[in-house]
Amino acid sequence: MADFVGAWSSLGLRINLQNKTKVTSFWTRNLFFPFDFMKAKMKMFLKWVFCELLQIVITALTSLVHKNFTLHNQVIDLQDQVLKLNVRLRACYLLSNVDTFDSVMQEIDDYDYGSNNGLKKLALIVSLMLLSIPVLAFKYIDFPLALLVATLLVICLGGLALFGVTDDSLADCPWLSWTFVVDLGNHANSEGIGPRPVSVSISFGGMFIFAMMLGLMIGPRLVSVSISFGGMFIFAMMLGLVFDAISEKFDSLRKGRSEVVEQNHTLILGWSDKLGSLLNQLAITNESLGGGIVVVMAERDKEEMEMDIAKMESDFKRTSIVFRSGSILILADLKKVSVCKARAIVVLADDGNADQSDARALRTILSLTGVKEGLKGHIVVELSDLNNEVLVKLVGGELVETVVAHDVIGYLMIQCAWQPGLAQVNSALLILYSHSLTSA
Repeated sequence: MADFVGAWSSLGLRINLQNKTKVTSFWTRNLFFPFDFMKAKMKMFLKWVFCELLQIVITALTSLVHKNFTLHNQVIDLQDQVLKLNVRLRACYLLSNVDTFDSVMQEIDDYDYGSNNGLKKLALIVSLMLLSIPVLAFKYIDFPLALLVATLLVICLGGLALFGVTDDSLADCPWLSWTFVVDLGNHANSEGIGPRPVSVSISFGGMFIFAMMLGLMIGPRLVSVSISFGGMFIFAMMLGLVFDAISEKFDSLRKGRSEVVEQNHTLILGWSDKLGSLLNQLAITNESLGGGIVVVMAERDKEEMEMDIAKMESDFKRTSIVFRSGSILILADLKKVSVCKARAIVVLADDGNADQSDARALRTILSLTGVKEGLKGHIVVELSDLNNEVLVKLVGGELVETVVAHDVIGYLMIQCAWQPGLAQVNSALLILYSHSLTSA
């Protein structure tokens, strides 16, 4: 019973405390709500005031800066007026202390100075006008010519620009401009500031430099620097162009792309394993004639052909062997080896398929007969198939002589087999005494 009473009393006490807490929180919210609202309103008001003050400060600073710049410009104008008044005062003082003769001479000097100033202005304007012409003209001329014209323009018009801003004569200014182009250190001696607004701009477009006056109070120092930089770029480009042209020419000579200027030479078109023995026989033949020239053209690199011939370790005696890289089917390549001036033309067969080799030989004959200048020598064509001999002779006419190498060798071998000793006779006739037969 006592436990029940204690539990009941504790439950009542807890309910009473909860009710008191709810009542307290209710009165707290209702009592302090106006204060929170006023606090939020106060924060918004303070932010608005801060923004307004910031705008006022920025406006004031802007006004001060503007006023400062205005006062600075006014000070500059006043300084200019004071300078002009000082000049007039000095002129009046000089005029009051000189006699009539001096005043007349001063007038003459002033007149000459004014005319010289007019001439300088004219030179400056002419240089500005002429410097704008290359922009329109250089796209119609070649790159090397554009570089040359640009160099001359920098020298000549730079001289006019120097004449417009310096006290040097018109005859000395082009030479001074040339020294600025070839030596960058010369512009370090330029001193002084031009009395009138002068502008200098260097534009490097495509392949040239032109300088023109567009700035304010820019004197001969900047003009000389402009000419020096323009000359440096153009001179460097010209050197690079010349170097590239020389390198390209040497590369063309090294790869066998240059033209042959020889006459009465033997021209061999194509490449095969028989070329080594053919060159040896030609060397023996040319020895009795006091030497000769043999030109070989094939669709191979010149260096590879020279290496292959060098591996044979043959002695060509007085015969000079010239190699050229090109196609025997292209007329321009045939003219490159002076085909119309050759004493004899030999067309070698390929080592591949017989029909393809003869077809290529036939196309070569068509290219040779298409030379407008005509052929001086006769043509010897090596064929692989006897059946194609008639077609080649029909196309080439009387200039073409065909040799079916395989059939000729087979015929000689059979004859030598039937007639003992014939091989020695043929060898003596074709090799040992070939020079005697040729000279006869």
